[in-house]
Amino acid sequence: MKRQKAESPNSRRFRLSHFLFAVGVLYLVFISCKFPQILKIVSTISGDDTYDGLGGSQDSDLSKPFVSSVYRDSLHRRLEDSMDKDAPLRPNKVSLKEEEHGGESEKLVPPRYGRITGEIMRQMNRTNDLSVLERMADEAWTLGLKAWGELDKADDVDSIENSIIEGKPESCPSWISMTGDELLKGDGLMFLPCGLAAVSQFMVELQGLKSVEGEDPPKILHLNPRLRGDWSKRPVIEHNTCYRMHWGTAQRCDGLPTEDDEGMLVDGFRRCERWMRSDIVDSKESKTTSWFKRFIGREQKPEVTWPFPFVEGRMFVLTLRAGVDGYHINVGGRHMTSFPYRTGFTLEDATGLAVKGDVDVHSVFATSLPTSHPSFSPQRVLEMSETWKASPLPKRPIKMFVGVLSASNHFAERMAVRKTWMQAAAIKSSDVVVRFFVALNPRKEVNAMLRKEAAYFGDIVILPFMDRYELVVLKTLAICEFGIQNVTAAYIMKCDDDTFIRVDTVLREIEAVPQKKSLYMGNLNLLHRPLRHGKWAVTYEEWPEEVYPPYANGPAYIISKDIVTYIVSQHKDKNLRLFKMEDVSMGMWVEQFNKTMAAVQYSHNWKFCQYGCMENYYTAHYQSPRQMMCLWDKWSRGHARCCNFR
Repeated sequence: MKRQKAESPNSRRFRLSHFLFAVGVLYLVFISCKFPQILKIVSTISGDDTYDGLGGSQDSDLSKPFVSSVYRDSLHRRLEDSMDKDAPLRPNKVSLKEEEHGGESEKLVPPRYGRITGEIMRQMNRTNDLSVLERMADEAWTLGLKAWGELDKADDVDSIENSIIEGKPESCPSWISMTGDELLKGDGLMFLPCGLAAVSQFMVELQGLKSVEGEDPPKILHLNPRLRGDWSKRPVIEHNTCYRMHWGTAQRCDGLPTEDDEGMLVDGFRRCERWMRSDIVDSKESKTTSWFKRFIGREQKPEVTWPFPFVEGRMFVLTLRAGVDGYHINVGGRHMTSFPYRTGFTLEDATGLAVKGDVDVHSVFATSLPTSHPSFSPQRVLEMSETWKASPLPKRPIKMFVGVLSASNHFAERMAVRKTWMQAAAIKSSDVVVRFFVALNPRKEVNAMLRKEAAYFGDIVILPFMDRYELVVLKTLAICEFGIQNVTAAYIMKCDDDTFIRVDTVLREIEAVPQKKSLYMGNLNLLHRPLRHGKWAVTYEEWPEEVYPPYANGPAYIISKDIVTYIVSQHKDKNLRLFKMEDVSMGMWVEQFNKTMAAVQYSHNWKFCQYGCMENYYTAHYQSPRQMMCLWDKWSRGHARCCNFR
């Protein structure tokens, strides 16, 4: 039997090469068919989002910002979902079938990383068929991709991660600013990246009794240390006052000492002492100059600079002392600030101490307190001396009659007026006559003492009605009647019991006006509108007009005799319109006289001070009894200067 011939190695290699060639051809055919999908998946996984098919569409560049800022992405979603206000609809069955049987649809495996999911959401967004929730998710993914890209571009990623792991505080901007245009573009909202921070601060307030129901009590002293500062970014101590819900001008101490001028000192103390500040460092020249002065033997007072007295978590002792000219604040035994007394606020009015804010109070001590309130202890303030008695009413005509509005329990205020500007030469010679106009008090003991005061001094006109703010206009009418019926005065002046008058200066101003002219003099207001809302609202029933007539401020104004006679006659005939604001009422009456009787000369001057005092004043308002004495002392020396002028 013959043995078969074996296959040669060459034929075996030939068959293997053909097989490998066929496999390679099949692979190329497969690659050519699935190449676009493979490129898309590879680009998505690799993070290269610039690819969008072979066409290279430019709409899918995720490296370009969708909006101008993350702030607009996160807070200013413009979800134009007017079609989605109702309940969401079910998916369309036809579209689902098309997706199931469509040749181009593909089932993507849920990926492990957010980028692939973000890419899916971006593809869904191209269909413009997203619900509200899907659009919010799309925006969330957009923000996530952008935040991730910012992390990839960061130069020092390790330092950021370490700070977060170690618990170090995240850096946030201490302030943010926007222009008006930027605010409008952002729908009127401003993004605060780290929210708001509580400013470590506390307040110590000396408060008075509530003057009006529903209002906060007046703040005779408002002391507000702010440990972390405010807009200045430095620790500050702020002082202020508040009366009838109106704040005064704040005195701020920020570590820089105030001037040592006489007008800036309070009982010899600076208003603000120096404390250490990180932004102020002594220069080399100042140190060299200091050493040179010591070398030549020039006397130099050493100045010690202390740190800010308040530190979080540290105990302190604060002392508030009332001096002759103002309050003095010491912390830890060191003087820090002084605040001069404000006009209209007296020590006797401080009937409450309030401590508020981020502070734990261990104890409070109040010493050297008065045994009684001066205004409620007439025996203490009324000096029953012949010196302060009023002269009898003159029989002859006088130049001016002054009617002073006063409250029944203002014994100290009336006594201060008697001892100061009522001692002017024109009043002592009876060329000018002064009388207080007082209504009754609900307390019987106050009325009894008022009657004794009126009987002894002879300068009080007691009006038989219960005192109310809304009835002050009746006191003004009583002044007008007294000015023409009990005396014969060419001019009548109305003022308050906390108003200081330079009588000689006011007479000179009156004499400068022609005698035959009807006169209305004071600090005039023009085109003032009534408040229609708030605590001091004036209803349309009370005042239907839109503006008030020209009127002089109530603390002090002057009218001529002919106007007063007209007012009294109109009131007698019951033709006089009354309004609860007495100064506005007077302006209304003068305007009526100006239209119907004769032309009135309106004389305006700012020196009839409405709030406080000013240099070369004619009248000063809101003056306490102590300040009255101070003004009289300066005026007696020939100086028309204010006390505690700011």
